[in-house]
Amino acid sequence: MNAILRNTLPVRNPRTGEVDYHITPPTAEEMSAKAKAMRAAQVEWAVAPIEHRVAVMRKWADEIEKNKAAITKAESADTGRYRGAKETPDAVIWGIRGWADRAGDIIQKAMLEGTSSIMPHIKYRSQLKPYPMLGVISPWNFPMMLSVIDATPALLAGCAAMIKPSEVTPRFVEPLMETIQKVPELAKVLTYVVGGGETGQHLIENVDIVCFTGSVPTGRKVAEACARRFIPVFLELGGKDPVIVTENADLERATDAVLRGTVYATGQICFSIERVYVQEKIHDAFVDKLVKKAEQIELNYPDIHKGHIGPFIFGKQAGIVDEQLDDAVKHGAKIRTGGKSQNLGGGLYMRPTVVTDVKQDMKIMQDETFGPVIPVMKYKTKAEAVTLANDTIFGLSGAVIAGNDEEAYELGSQIDAGGISLQDTTLTGAILRDAEKTSFNLSGMGGSRMGPASILRFFRKKALMTNTLAPQDMREIRELPLA
Repeated sequence: MNAILRNTLPVRNPRTGEVDYHITPPTAEEMSAKAKAMRAAQVEWAVAPIEHRVAVMRKWADEIEKNKAAITKAESADTGRYRGAKETPDAVIWGIRGWADRAGDIIQKAMLEGTSSIMPHIKYRSQLKPYPMLGVISPWNFPMMLSVIDATPALLAGCAAMIKPSEVTPRFVEPLMETIQKVPELAKVLTYVVGGGETGQHLIENVDIVCFTGSVPTGRKVAEACARRFIPVFLELGGKDPVIVTENADLERATDAVLRGTVYATGQICFSIERVYVQEKIHDAFVDKLVKKAEQIELNYPDIHKGHIGPFIFGKQAGIVDEQLDDAVKHGAKIRTGGKSQNLGGGLYMRPTVVTDVKQDMKIMQDETFGPVIPVMKYKTKAEAVTLANDTIFGLSGAVIAGNDEEAYELGSQIDAGGISLQDTTLTGAILRDAEKTSFNLSGMGGSRMGPASILRFFRKKALMTNTLAPQDMREIRELPLA
């Protein structure tokens, strides 16, 4: 079918507000045909030694390095920010090479062999079979990086991978696909498809396992679709991450960590800090210092190469954040600095916004914000702080900044969330290949995307058992007497 006759989707530029890009989703038939070809290629990919897959993935990392300038340009247009876009290819290269270093070891350690502890005459050996086809549905906030965070270990495990990035930020796909095409062995088992919700539905119909990163409402739909097909799904969803600042905390350290953890990348990170609980004796001093530091943060408008905070990537998100601020003020909260979003040159920007006199039942303390807003609330006792931190439908991550490491650990161990940063905020990326974490409540479902489990998720596990004695004669088996 001629591309002109196909339904195209418009893509908005976050800095200008103008539509300057279009994507053409594949048809259901095209996706099925592509998936069929990838499944055929995956057979050879999976049986190849891990060393082969590692070598191919290293070639891909090299090709990404060669094409960094084009990828950075596209990612910058997608997100409206330059520094983060420039860092993204390096982060992806680092991730690929890091997994290439570790994958063989992790897989080898998972291959169990021994003698049954129940029946000593039975020997066993495990076998790991990769799921043939992974489907990834990734979000718009870190478009390239989050599109490969699950696909990289899956490919090393022996899966093929079909990735659908957000239709809000699809520009990076074109230069990234160029790097994939430069590695023919990889191009057979890795591809991107662009489109909206319908494309995501078609993807689920063509794969054997799904990884989704995004909102809770969409994640629920993805989980239901996977359940109907009886295929596993891993969900990394929203958060409303708390930080507890204790009476003995260093105010310089605490305000630096909270400011960075709330407004970095315009607060458009799933593990951004969105609730700040400060012991009442230091509350006022904390807020005064935080406000002063927040007022030093600059928007990177009009020059994308200057300043600290870019525009909202998804225009509708600015409206969500504005509505939360309106609701908070209506119910008695005070905006100490910053305020609602501004239209600058067509892009929607928001300065770091410190809000005090908030109450726990306000939308700004309950609903995911995903913007550079810092609501600060007093607490009296540590028990109250923990109760407030756990008063949420989410449970992605959280933080504690205390007078010493032991106090921070004591409180952090009581917060119901998967990743807890101590004496800082947003440290989750540090454990990417080391420790495992899962989400609490509505923040996700399935095994850890970090640590050894990240790659082992993509295997089905078999046990091969050998009887070293003659099989038991059925004629010698007697029913147990009734009690």
